[in-house]
Amino acid sequence: MEYFYSIVRFIQNGGIFMYPIMITLAIGLAIALERYLYLGVIKRRNKVAWEHIHPLMLQGKVKSTLEYVRGSDAHISKVLVYTLTHLVSGRKVDEVEKMLEEGLVEIIPQLEKRTHFLGTFANIATLLGLLGTILGLIAAFSAVANADPAEKANLLSNSISVAMNTTAFGLITAIPLLLLHSFISTKTNEIVDSMDIVTVKLNNLININKNANNGLTEIDEVTKQQVTLQP
Repeated sequence: MEYFYSIVRFIQNGGIFMYPIMITLAIGLAIALERYLYLGVIKRRNKVAWEHIHPLMLQGKVKSTLEYVRGSDAHISKVLVYTLTHLVSGRKVDEVEKMLEEGLVEIIPQLEKRTHFLGTFANIATLLGLLGTILGLIAAFSAVANADPAEKANLLSNSISVAMNTTAFGLITAIPLLLLHSFISTKTNEIVDSMDIVTVKLNNLININKNANNGLTEIDEVTKQQVTLQP
């Protein structure tokens, strides 16, 4: 319980700038938690979708793949639905790579949304801490100027100690937010890289289907026995 009271006194002694820093910390932690949960869901959905899509594409079942991705919430499915819809409607296979890239460009901003705010809030917390300290020191020196000479040293040291609380709290807020920004950015890049790999594999599969089956139609059982496709 004493530890809790120490934290309360620390915040109270830091002055008014402690509260904006607390708000910055709360918003930053909320964004980090939301992004972590969101990216975790996206990663799981992409994994499940790829486990369904890959076997279908290996068999050359483009139409069946299109039906699946239309009903899937995975981001990789959203990339594919655009490409496969155009392929089934008669677009050239040579344009597949461009269509996959277009679909990926639309998805990436959704993955990176709000992540940059973590770095911004870390900088804001640091600057608020410094601003609070500077204003606190100004107030301290002003108070000491009119104080009794015997009490000046103690009064000044106490005032400076209180003023430094805002800088300390600003750094306490900024450091975790910067670490979270790095962690979330790394997690986002992993998902983007995995989707890049998937699009390359799908591009290869579609081109293999083109060469093996001379078209993008469902292949029958006889053809499947004659043609072996590799990812």
